[in-house]
Amino acid sequence: MPFVLDNSVVCGWFLENRATPYSDAIIERLRDDRAAVPALWELESTNVLRSACLRQRMTAQAAQRVVAQIVALPIDVDRQPVAPRELLALALRFGLSSYDAAYLELALRLQLPIATGDGPLREAAIAAGVGLAKGAPA
Repeated sequence: MPFVLDNSVVCGWFLENRATPYSDAIIERLRDDRAAVPALWELESTNVLRSACLRQRMTAQAAQRVVAQIVALPIDVDRQPVAPRELLALALRFGLSSYDAAYLELALRLQLPIATGDGPLREAAIAAGVGLAKGAPA
């Protein structure tokens, strides 16, 4: 079953200090499944790489390799415009940043669970009824 993929999980795939058993299980799940992300995800993921380069945790060449690996994964970027009032309503209702509200909006619209390591987004996914994506099946 497809799922919405939050950048907090993706970071665990290429930043050593961000890896978790959950992020590892989600990358395994992508062997047989697809993920959906809001268009904002592209900005978030490249900004994390930029920050890693500035902090000298990664070279620019390594960051470019990460980008190439990530874009090769079965991740569908949703480019449907979302009304700002919808994002604001979700952010206020669930106590989220507008960025996290974009992930929740996509999950609600597609009726998919969310893979996230972010505490408030996890709580919002459960409260909103879309739930959390589980790791790779055993």
